[in-house]
Amino acid sequence: MLPSEARLRKLSYSAPMYLEVSAHVNGMQKETFTTKIGSIPIMLKSKYCHLKKMDYEELIRAGEDPDDPGGYFIINGTEKVVVAVEDLAPNKFLVESQATGISAYIGKVFSEQGSYKIPHQMEKLKDEIFYLTFTRVKRIPLVVIIKALGVTKDEEIMRLVDLPNSSEVFINLYEFVDIKTEEDALDYVAKKIGITQPREVRVERLKEILDKYLLPHIGITSDARIAKAQNICKYLKEYIRVSNKELAEADKDHYGNKRLKMAGDLLADLFRVNIKVLIGDLLYNFQRIVKRGKFPSIKVIIREKLLTQRIYSSMATGNWSGNRKGISQRIERLNYIQMLSALQRVISPLSASQENFEARALHPTHMGRLCMSETPEGTNIGLRKNLALLARVTRGVDEEELVGKLKGYGFEPVMAK
Repeated sequence: MLPSEARLRKLSYSAPMYLEVSAHVNGMQKETFTTKIGSIPIMLKSKYCHLKKMDYEELIRAGEDPDDPGGYFIINGTEKVVVAVEDLAPNKFLVESQATGISAYIGKVFSEQGSYKIPHQMEKLKDEIFYLTFTRVKRIPLVVIIKALGVTKDEEIMRLVDLPNSSEVFINLYEFVDIKTEEDALDYVAKKIGITQPREVRVERLKEILDKYLLPHIGITSDARIAKAQNICKYLKEYIRVSNKELAEADKDHYGNKRLKMAGDLLADLFRVNIKVLIGDLLYNFQRIVKRGKFPSIKVIIREKLLTQRIYSSMATGNWSGNRKGISQRIERLNYIQMLSALQRVISPLSASQENFEARALHPTHMGRLCMSETPEGTNIGLRKNLALLARVTRGVDEEELVGKLKGYGFEPVMAK
């Protein structure tokens, strides 16, 4: 089917998704098959679109405007654009001062890896001790977490923090000098977060929490623990230098600290949430049938319409996962420029009802990236922006490829001895 047909017949321009499913009963593989689990909308002029390979004349014959830029979707015959959302850069440590609160400075990092997006917070309280907070682990001394990750020697911690004037770190090390082994540190943290099981179980459970939820972007296996300790030391060094005014505070509105989530990232978020719903539905239906004493083929239970309808519903209404609204918008085609404007739109997740003066103001780093003049009047001013007409959004960099290139230039990875 071509997009022109989808528009005329009020259909969705999409492609089927297939999943390989295998059932294992008591460790024995019972059946393996490939089944359709739903349809996903296809962006016009993208890699999988029929129009991608057509030239000027073929586009005219297909009923398309040859100058149409693409970049939008067709849902039930309506042209929809998934608007780019700007967000703070994940996996980047930012330190800023606080007017209120216990700690004068606060360091934050949003660690993102696949479906995990975990906020981490570093602060220094009145007792001069540095604390780290993430998920269930609330305000645990930083030095203890470093020791729990396997860097137990005080000398090693000092070498990793690497500050000429390190009196603040000495205070922290002296406070927890009794914790000499990795096991003691793990037990201390486990008690603090309220795990009340026997010591061995406590330690194992905490190891799982540290592997899964502490800086998951570095790794979610036990091999990544030393690397996590090194990164925490690096964050601590930056935090101390900013709080001593040796380094400038992080500017949240600097575009280097922002990332744009384009249609691909937003659709991935939507798919990730809805595939979990599909699996939950599959398990529920399976348990219901098994209770009746029947063992059906899994093929019968997979409801392919469930995933499709949920994705189409979000695309049609603009209500996205994470309680976000207005992500998908209808394209108005009064003229060509208006259509380009709809495709170049960037929205901020900040609330329009709050007075975020800095976020609404023009920042020098917007120059050449965002349009200086196109923004609405009223409450949305400065929160709804547009990319500059000649702006190009760079794609995410493959980390392994980058590390490989740096090693080629003679860089060596830092490893704790």
